[in-house]
Amino acid sequence: MIYSAAPLLLAMTLLLVGSPLAQASQPGQSQTGGESGQQLDQKGGASESVLASVYVQLDFLHQTWPLALSRTLTLAFASVSTTPRALTGLNLTTECSIHQDGSTYCACLSGYRWNASVCSHRRPCQSPHSRGPCGCLVFSPSEAGYCQLLPPVPGILSLDSEVQMPGNTLNVTFVTSHETTNRNWFLRPSGSPKPILLQPGTQVSLTSSPGLAVLSIVNISHKWAGEYMCCFEAQGFRWELNQVVKVPLQATDVARLPDQLSVSCATSPGFQLSCCLPSTHLTYTASWSPAEGSKASFVNTPGSQCFVLAVQRCPAADTTYTCELQSPGLNPLRVPVSVTIIRDGDTTCPEASSAVAWNVTKAGHVAQAPCPVNRTGVVRRTCGLDGSWEPICSGCTDTGLLALSHRAWLLRAGQGWPAAEVPQILAELSQQALAVSSPSDLLALLGTISFLAKVVVDARTQLNRSALEALLKTTDKVLDMDASSLWTPAQEQKPSMGSDLLLAVETLARSLCPEDHPFSFRLQNVQLQTQLLGPTVPADYRVSFSTQPPLQAHIPRCSLAPLGHNGTNISITSLVLQKLDHLLPSNYGQGLGDSLYATPGLVLAISITAGGQAFDGGEVIMDFEDAGGTPHCVFWDHSLFQGKGGWSGEGCQVQTAPASPTTRCLCQHLTAFSILMSQNTVPENPTLELLSQVGLGASILALLVCLGVYRLVWRAVVQNKVAYLRHMALLNMVLCLLAADTCFLGAPLLPPGPRSPLCLAAAFLCHFLYLATFFWMLAQALMLAHQLLFVFRRLSKCRVLSLMVGLGYMCPMGFAGAALGLYLPRGQYLGEGACWLSGKGGALYTFVGPVLAIVGVNGLVLAMAVLKLLRPSLSEGPQAEKRQAVLVVIKALLVLTPLFGLTWGLGLATLLEEVSAVPHYIFTLLNATQGVFILLFGCLMDKKVREALLKRVCRSQSPNSTSSLVSYWLQVLSSPAKSRSEIAVPQPCREETGSARS
Repeated sequence: MIYSAAPLLLAMTLLLVGSPLAQASQPGQSQTGGESGQQLDQKGGASESVLASVYVQLDFLHQTWPLALSRTLTLAFASVSTTPRALTGLNLTTECSIHQDGSTYCACLSGYRWNASVCSHRRPCQSPHSRGPCGCLVFSPSEAGYCQLLPPVPGILSLDSEVQMPGNTLNVTFVTSHETTNRNWFLRPSGSPKPILLQPGTQVSLTSSPGLAVLSIVNISHKWAGEYMCCFEAQGFRWELNQVVKVPLQATDVARLPDQLSVSCATSPGFQLSCCLPSTHLTYTASWSPAEGSKASFVNTPGSQCFVLAVQRCPAADTTYTCELQSPGLNPLRVPVSVTIIRDGDTTCPEASSAVAWNVTKAGHVAQAPCPVNRTGVVRRTCGLDGSWEPICSGCTDTGLLALSHRAWLLRAGQGWPAAEVPQILAELSQQALAVSSPSDLLALLGTISFLAKVVVDARTQLNRSALEALLKTTDKVLDMDASSLWTPAQEQKPSMGSDLLLAVETLARSLCPEDHPFSFRLQNVQLQTQLLGPTVPADYRVSFSTQPPLQAHIPRCSLAPLGHNGTNISITSLVLQKLDHLLPSNYGQGLGDSLYATPGLVLAISITAGGQAFDGGEVIMDFEDAGGTPHCVFWDHSLFQGKGGWSGEGCQVQTAPASPTTRCLCQHLTAFSILMSQNTVPENPTLELLSQVGLGASILALLVCLGVYRLVWRAVVQNKVAYLRHMALLNMVLCLLAADTCFLGAPLLPPGPRSPLCLAAAFLCHFLYLATFFWMLAQALMLAHQLLFVFRRLSKCRVLSLMVGLGYMCPMGFAGAALGLYLPRGQYLGEGACWLSGKGGALYTFVGPVLAIVGVNGLVLAMAVLKLLRPSLSEGPQAEKRQAVLVVIKALLVLTPLFGLTWGLGLATLLEEVSAVPHYIFTLLNATQGVFILLFGCLMDKKVREALLKRVCRSQSPNSTSSLVSYWLQVLSSPAKSRSEIAVPQPCREETGSARS
C-alpha cells in the first residue's frame, strides 16, 4: 500500500539520562489530538524509560511505509535540556489516506482511538474505513491529528444466555466502575447493515443506576435476534460493547404453502410442498419426511429461505409430510403438512380458473394458492360439502404496506428513533395508499396509522407540516375508498377500525410543532385549521368550515383563559372529517333512546394543547345545518361498547332557536362531535303524554276498587280449589300492576340519569313489576289451558300455587336482575332522560322479549277457548244458536284479551310504523287503562263476585257455587244471550276435581 504525504503519529519509548524529560509539543497539535507530549513520569531518575507522544509528519511518495521506516529517523525534541536521548521503541497509531475529494481519512490502529472531543466535531469515515466508534474520522487537507492510546475497557456487557427462547424476557446488563455519559442501546438485526436505536416501548424497558444499566425486552421473538450494542462515553473516549443474541424460530414463524392439500392422483400425480423461514442468526438445516419418490431443493427469497419438496409420485393413502428444521444445540422444529388423497366416489370441486388456477379439491377442504407478485399471504377457497366452490378469500397484503406496518409495530415496541422515522413512514404511507386493493390492505394501512399515533403519544414526538400533510392526504384517500368492497369486509374482521382511525388522526393532528402554527389544509374529505394563541387570550376562538352542510364552531374566552395562567402558549386544532361518520359503527350510548339515526356526513374534532398537555375540558359551541328530524348533539366516546366506541350525548345539549336553519350544540368538553337526526321517533305530543297520565291514574283507581271488592267478597268467591287458584292469580296480577303503574307514574318526578339511585331503583321496580304482571297473566292462561286439555286431571292446590308463585315472581326477578347486572356496567341500562330501560344494547329486550312470548302463548290459549266454545254450537243446531255462539265468542275476546295482556301485542305496530302516530295512541289508550279492563272483565263480570256483593249489600243468601274454571267461563260468556233464570248454578261434586264439562 502506497500513501502520499501520509502523516503518522509515532509513540516512542525514550531512555532518559540526567534531568527529567521535558514536555514535547508541536504547534496546533492540541486542537485535534488532545494533549500531546504527555509526561508519564516526571519523577524518574537516570536510565529510566518513559512513554512520550510526538506528532511527526512523514511523507512516503513512491515507496511502501515499512521500507521508509527502516531508515534512521532524526527527531528534534523541544526541550530545555541538551541531555541525549535514545529511541528504543516505535509504534504507529494513526493511518491516513487522501480521498478523491481531497479530504483525509484518518483511521486509528489497534489499541488507539480518537478521543470523544475530536470525534464529536468530525464526521466518521464510510465503510470499509470505519473501525468501531471514533475509529476513523474525516479531516480537511489543512487539518491534522492523531489517535490516543486506549485505556482498559471501562465496563462489561453480559447476558444470561446467548440463545434466548421465544416468549422469554431478555436482560442485557452493563456494569462499570467509571462515570459514563451519552449511553445508548442499539440492535443490529440479522441482515441489517446499520444498527437500530432501542428506546422504551411496549416491549423494551431501560433501567439504570450508578455503575449499572439493564436493557430488558419482554416476549422476545426472532425479530429481536441480532447483535446488541451498548455505546457510551467514558475516560474521554467513546466505547462500544457487543453481545450477540440468538432466538430460535417457532412453528408459527415458518410459512407453509400449502398447510393442507387434497390431491387427485389421476389428474395431479405430482405436487409441491414448501416451508419458508425468515432470516435469522441461527443456521438451520431442513429435511422432509417421508422423502421417498420426492426431490428436495433449497430456494433463497428476499428476507427468507424456502425448503421445497417436489413429490413426483402420488402416495397411495392420506399422508402427513413433515418439514424438520434443525439447528445445532436446539430441539428440532417440525412443521406438518397433511395431504388428503381424493378417491373414486368422493365429492369434489372441479378445476377452476380465474385470477388463480384452482385444482380439483375434495369437498370440505380448503384450496390454497400463493399471492401475486408484490403481495404477501395466501389466497384460500373452500370447496363446499355439495361440491361447489365458495367465494375466494384473499389474505394477500401489499408488500410495501406490510413492511410499513411492521416498521410502525417495531417502532412502538421500541426499535427505532420516533422523531425521524414517524415522518418517514407517514410520507411513504401517503404513496402506498394508492396500492390499497383489498380489505387486508386497508387493515394494514389503518393499523400503521394507529401504531404511529401511539408512538407519538408515548415518545412525545412532534410533527412538522410535511408529515402532517402526508397524514391528511392518506386520510383523504382512505375516506374515499369504496365502502362495500373494502370497508365493510374489513369491519367484519375488525369492527373498531373506524373508531381507531378517528382516534389516530385526532392524536397525530394535534402533534404539530408550535413553530408551524398557524396551519390550514384542505382536501375533499379533510379540512384542518390550527392556531397558536398566546398566554393572554384576547377573544373567543372561532373557526368555520365550508362543508356541506356548513359548519361553524367557537370556544368562549372564559374556557381558554385558565389554560394560559403559567405563561404557556395554547394551540387549538380543528379537524373536519367528511364521510367518516358513515364508517363508524352504529353504536349509541346512554341517553340516546331507541331510534335509528342519520348523521350529517361529517365529524368535527377539536383539541386544545397547552404546555405539551392535551385538555378535554372547556365549552364549545357548534352550529350544524339543520337536516330535518329530531337533533341530538353527540360526541364519539371511544371507551363505549368495550372499546369499539359509540355515540354519546353526555355533556352536550341542543340549543334551539326559532326559525333558525341551523342546529346549535353546546358541549362541555372537547372531542369528536357530530349530530344525530332521529328518523323514526314520534315527536313529543302533549296530548299523548296527557292521555298516558290520565289512563294510568284511572287504572290505579280501578285497581284500588278491585282490591276493595276482593276485600269484601274474598271468602265467598274462593270456596273451591279452582276458584281459589284463579282468583289468587288475578289478585297477584292486580297487586303487581297497581305497584307498577304507581312507580311508572311517579318516575318522571325523579332526577334521571345513571348516577341517580332513585331513578335506577324506579327503573328496576317498573321492569320487575310489569314482568310479574305478565307472568301472572301467563299463569292464568296456563290454568285455563290445563282445564281445556286435561278435563279430569286432579290439581293439587299447594303444588299449583307454589308453581304459580315461582312463575309469577322468580322468573321476572331473574330477567330484571340479569338486565341490571349486564347492562348497568356498560352504561346501557337507562334510556334517554327517563327512568326506564334503554333500547340500545339490549336492556329493553329483556322486557319486550318475555312480554311478546307471553302474549303469544296467551293468544294460543285464547284460540283454544274460542274453539271450545264454537265446536258444539256451529256443528249442529238452528241458525239462532249459531248467532248465539258468535256472540259468545265476541264476549270471550272482550273478556280474555285484557286479562291475558294481548293488547300489548300492538307494541309491534309502534315499532314498524314510521310516520303515523295512530298506533301510539291506540297502544297508550288500551294499556294505560288496563286496570279498568281488569276491574270490569276480571272482577265485576264474575257472577259469583256480583252475587257476593249483592249479598253484602242486601244481606240475602245466594247459592254456593263450586263450578270449575271451564264451567265458569262458559257460563259467564254465554250469559248475555240467556235470561238469568236459565243459568243454573252448578252444584259441587262429591269429590272436587277442579274440572267440569261444558
